[in-house]
Order: sequence, then C-alpha cells, then structure tokens
Amino acid sequence: MATDWTALVVDAAASATRRLAPFTDRDWTRPAAGLEWTCRETLDHQVLGLVHYTALLTARPTDRFTALTAGLADGAPPAACLEGVATAAAICAAAVRDAPAGARAWHPWGTADGPGFAAMAVVELTVHAYDVAAAFGDTRPPEDGLAAPALRRLFPDAPGDAAPGEALLWCTGRRDLPGRPRPAAWRWAGNVR
Repeated sequence: MATDWTALVVDAAASATRRLAPFTDRDWTRPAAGLEWTCRETLDHQVLGLVHYTALLTARPTDRFTALTAGLADGAPPAACLEGVATAAAICAAAVRDAPAGARAWHPWGTADGPGFAAMAVVELTVHAYDVAAAFGDTRPPEDGLAAPALRRLFPDAPGDAAPGEALLWCTGRRDLPGRPRPAAWRWAGNVR
C-alpha cells in the first residue's frame, strides 16, 4: 500500500500540536529534553525545518539551501506558536502534493524527493514534539502510525524488533533500546532509493 505523504505530514502536525497543547500555560523558556534549545526555540526549529523542506522541494537546488527562511513571531505565546507549526506543516504538505514525481532537491543528508522531504517533516514534527513534551514530563514515544513510514523512508537500518515510535527515538539518539545503547551521533538517509 502506498503512503499518502501529504496526509502524513498534516497528521504529524496535528499529533504534535495536540500533544503539546496541554502545556501552553507552562514555562516554555525551559530546555527541551536532551536539547540545548528551549521548548520555544524547538518550535521555531520545527517551523524553520518545514519551511526549508518546502523551499527545497519547490526551487529544487542541487547543491545548497535556498535563501528562504522563516520562523515564529518573537514573543508569540505558545498556543500561537503551535498554530504556526501546523501552518508550516500544511504549506510543506502542499509542496509535497504538488511536486512532480521526478522532482529532486539537495539536502545535506541526501538528495530527496517529495516523500523524502515529507518523511523529514514527520521526523521534525514528531521527534521535536517528544523533546518538548518530555520537558513537561510526557515521555510517550511518537505514534507508531506516524513513525513507521518515516523509519522506512529515512532509516533503512532501523531496528525491526522495536515499536516504530521507540525505534524512531532510538534512531534519533533519544532513547536506548534493550541491548542497544542510543547512538552518539545519527543522521537519516535522505537519498531516493
């Protein structure tokens, strides 16, 4: 069965914002779990990543990021920032939907196509939502239905004996798995296969 990558990006954004909404009245200047960024800066990173993926898939450079950059408004409250994340994801999903089947663009971790950039967006949305939620005490892994397609596309060597959400956290250096310490360094395989 083919993956509906456009829907997956939108679903990942909905999952991330739903997960983080209960914490909007908390202190977002605290560090996100395992990161040097604050919870608020982590949301800005998500938006920046999604905008970069959109720009790359639209302009299709072969050797660089585009000059387009965007972020959340300074001083915006957490609820408005979550709306910004969902908006950036919708724009990214539209770029994935509208990209021709043969479209390819540079990324430092491998030249990718629409599904590749969509998978990157899903990882950004789900893993960084985990980072922020964990800072507030919610350490549940990403949803398996979101993690599994991203793992198949970007992490071909992911452990198959773990639930997809747990495996995604392991692949991105966030959690140990039984008998497997978390990787000290990681990267996804963005190249089209």
